[in-house]
Amino acid sequence: MRYRYLGRTGVQVSEYMLGTMSYGSDGNTDEKECIEILHNALDRGINFIDTADTYSHGESEEIVGKAIAGRRDKVVLATKFRLTAGEGRNEQGASRYWIMKQVENSLRRLNTDHIDLYQLHRLDLQTDLDETLGALDDLVAQGKVRYIGCSTLPGWYLAETQSVSRLNKTVRFINETSPYSIFQRAVERETLPAVQHYRMGFTAWSPLNGGWLTGKYKGGGALPSGSRAERVKGQWGEHYPILQTRFDMEREGNRRKLELVQELERVATEADLSLMHMALAFPLAHAAVTSVILGPRTLEQFKSMEAGFETVLQSPTLDRIDALVPPGSLIEEADRGYISPWLAPELRRYPGKVA
Repeated sequence: MRYRYLGRTGVQVSEYMLGTMSYGSDGNTDEKECIEILHNALDRGINFIDTADTYSHGESEEIVGKAIAGRRDKVVLATKFRLTAGEGRNEQGASRYWIMKQVENSLRRLNTDHIDLYQLHRLDLQTDLDETLGALDDLVAQGKVRYIGCSTLPGWYLAETQSVSRLNKTVRFINETSPYSIFQRAVERETLPAVQHYRMGFTAWSPLNGGWLTGKYKGGGALPSGSRAERVKGQWGEHYPILQTRFDMEREGNRRKLELVQELERVATEADLSLMHMALAFPLAHAAVTSVILGPRTLEQFKSMEAGFETVLQSPTLDRIDALVPPGSLIEEADRGYISPWLAPELRRYPGKVA
């Protein structure tokens, strides 16, 4: 396992980070297997673990807490807040009110006295940045949080967070995590340049583009059993309509991905790689990237990913990928990772009377 510095912190983290979104009732309900995956990751040299308060309604954090018991000091532990985490009106968001409550819940579930990287899961336009950053600054001062980060923010908003932190003399975000893969290269336009300018870390989520870059999805066929697309169509679809869009094979972008997968498989074969290993290594070729988040749901999936940990893509392979999917491209809009709130009618239309 190779390691990189997390931005300007001086902390070294593994090039691959273990993501645990699929652990618990929304994914793998076999707690023993989930813990085994975590232990295998730690044994393989992964020292960077990602979870969130909303993953399986907090169960993911509980599983992580059990798995790292006795090994906590060897782990750089990251979790997130912001998304709806309960039925109460204020059990979500980035307000001081919620941050101070929810950090205690995460600490309890993780069975730890501190979180190494506490991250804003998405934008909260209803809460002033001063309030959010002030609350997080207090948590760092209290020793409950070591560093703070954010997820899926536009490049210009990353710049705004840095400016507010400097103006108010509070801690600043030291890491951004966004979707980044061969099929989702939009972050190369604004996000990654901002990350480099502010010397932040960057963790890439969905490097396999929800399984598209394993080659498992084929045009005209049934969805693979146990695939994310199948689970989205079933148990998740009602609650996450954007995920259904991501696997709608009738969309133009998804049809184009089916074509590109065949071309990319040829590129991987000629480089003596599997498509999956080529896709996992792709984000690491960018100088701004710190770590790539793996999302294995089963131990078998982890083992298949582990076989490619030493992969480093060479220039001829990267050039061929660029020729198929040019830098800055976004093949399917649903892969952006969020629906921009600024595209809502109330935010883009002049509030005056319409003739």
